[in-house]
Amino acid sequence: MKLYRLFLVALAGAAIAASCTKMEDIAPQSGTMLESQVQKTNEIAPSRAEASFNGMFTNIGKPAKMYSNPDDWEFLMILFCNDLEGADAHIADSGYNWFSVCGELSSRNANYRNPYIRYRAPYNMIADVNTFLAGFSEDVSDPSSINMIAQARCLRAYSYMMLVPNYQFNYQIAKDKPCVPICSPDVEDVTHNPRATVAEIYDIIINDLSYAIDNLGTDRKTKAYINVNVAHGLRARAYLEMGEWQKAYDDAVAAAQGYEPASIAEVSKPAFMNMDEHNWIWGYDMTADIAAKYLYATTSSWLRSFSANGYAPACQVYTCINTILWNKIPATDIRKQWWVDEDLHSTISDELEWPGLGPVATADDGGDTKLPFLPYTNVKFGCDPIGTISNEEDMPLMRVEEMILIQAECQYRLGQSAAAVSTLESFVQGYRDPEYVYDASRFPSFIEEIWFQRRVELWGEGFFIPDQRRLQKPLVRFIDDTNNIAPAYRFNLAADDPWLLLRFPQGEMNTNFDIVDNTGGNQPKTDQGKGIFDGVTD
Repeated sequence: MKLYRLFLVALAGAAIAASCTKMEDIAPQSGTMLESQVQKTNEIAPSRAEASFNGMFTNIGKPAKMYSNPDDWEFLMILFCNDLEGADAHIADSGYNWFSVCGELSSRNANYRNPYIRYRAPYNMIADVNTFLAGFSEDVSDPSSINMIAQARCLRAYSYMMLVPNYQFNYQIAKDKPCVPICSPDVEDVTHNPRATVAEIYDIIINDLSYAIDNLGTDRKTKAYINVNVAHGLRARAYLEMGEWQKAYDDAVAAAQGYEPASIAEVSKPAFMNMDEHNWIWGYDMTADIAAKYLYATTSSWLRSFSANGYAPACQVYTCINTILWNKIPATDIRKQWWVDEDLHSTISDELEWPGLGPVATADDGGDTKLPFLPYTNVKFGCDPIGTISNEEDMPLMRVEEMILIQAECQYRLGQSAAAVSTLESFVQGYRDPEYVYDASRFPSFIEEIWFQRRVELWGEGFFIPDQRRLQKPLVRFIDDTNNIAPAYRFNLAADDPWLLLRFPQGEMNTNFDIVDNTGGNQPKTDQGKGIFDGVTD
């Protein structure tokens, strides 16, 4: 197998099973958030401003930025982990699964590479934004400069939003509890920079996004960049977390302005791969040049089942849906076809061919590039063409469908139940399932209905962990013995189990003496938590 040979060369004959999660997982003792805070304070030259600005957007998904390993692809990797640490997405428990720490929740180890990347990448971005902003005078008035400043401040807000749900619980119950340190030139002693509260972090988030909304228009170079719709969408997410229902609703309406959901026909084939898709509000522009740095450290390598340069097809570590969620999707809903069934069938993929190997589901070249799908493999995320070797597919960061679901949830929470049902039915009937009618008896409340719709619609896009924390829901991966979760990953945890929160990297604690780490809980064991339910997959 090509990838097996690559492993042997890269790891000098080390055992594959060890290398995928534990080899070289010791995080660097330098390069902490605080070190970047100290070092990245020099003003950038005006001539470099645009290059620095563009580079920040590239860094959202840049392969192998910190490590030359397949599990290092910055923010896009964090989104992937947000789902793999949840209940609905999983990868086979094999020696080729570089994300087994997410399945096991062994990612709480302070010396592992996986949690280090998830901590470091947002702080790298925050430090880059701070450096970028330092290059402008306080009385800047040039419209182009103000536009770049507004977009950069959105990236800083987005970075903090990536950190918060992994280090503290829901804003509404934990807003005064410690979250993460603030990275700012105003911090006088970076070796004594304690964790700010959740509320303090959200003050920064709202302030940055509000500035952006006041200073951005709808124009931008491409959807890889941020305009006022994106800023409204990010603030809608923030206000949703804060329980500011009317504000979240208003922002979600503003974010959706001018965008229409993908039609049933458009999602009846592999999609979600090009930021020019009309339902995308914001996306990551993966180019062939960016992906070429390390083809295996990309979304296409892991989440997409159609790449000929990917771990998923070559090593049969496809990202699959948990059957306890899949079974809840009505047969009339086109989204049921975003995954093959137990017999590897889906109307989306049944007619597709892998170049030279026949039907995509069963194509098998012995593992050089392609092994057969596993039951419940996702075919939601396409590649163009099937069997691509460039891995240059884009990744959605915000879609209009999310904004519509935010609107429906907020309407319900504001006491506008009829309007909420109408908003939801209009979306699902018009764009996903023509036979859908809201059934109040199906789930405990409308909130569970919305969470179900979010879990299906946004599957694979990184929303499970933020939603679980926000909704104060337990982690439920199994109900009985009939699901398709590997034994090592088959467990449930209560909504307030402290093991759900990440621990701080050792390098950070070694240099910031005021960090008080998250504690409590234990790594879950197989079949732990049976009898815990989430209201959706019961």
